[in-house]
Amino acid sequence: MSRTSKRRLINQINVVPYIDVTLVLLVIFMVTAPMTNPGVVDLPKVGQALKQPTLPPVVLTVKLDHKIELDNKPMQRDELLLAVRNALSKSPERSVVIAADKNVKYDDVIGVMDLLKQNKIDKVGLLLAPAS
Repeated sequence: MSRTSKRRLINQINVVPYIDVTLVLLVIFMVTAPMTNPGVVDLPKVGQALKQPTLPPVVLTVKLDHKIELDNKPMQRDELLLAVRNALSKSPERSVVIAADKNVKYDDVIGVMDLLKQNKIDKVGLLLAPAS
């Protein structure tokens, strides 16, 4: 045999070593994953009494006919802002809640909330009736 014989080129990749490495890594991760300690989350306990405000909130009522009331008195938006600011100036820790008829458009309620937020009234929430 002569030394000048042609060598055949192999055009294939031997993937067996890659599979072996992958399986070894998989076993390592499967063994170490249960040993890791996930972050501890301190969740609130069920049944804890929520801190109740000492003062009743200022209640705004949005009617189905787009009218807004404060203490059962219909008001325009400008009057409403003045009345809410006066009520909050006497006791700034009070919050403002919006009570709306369930058939009032979502847009109307959000419009009132936005009006209050734009005028730097931050403690705004929604008044809901508990499900029976």
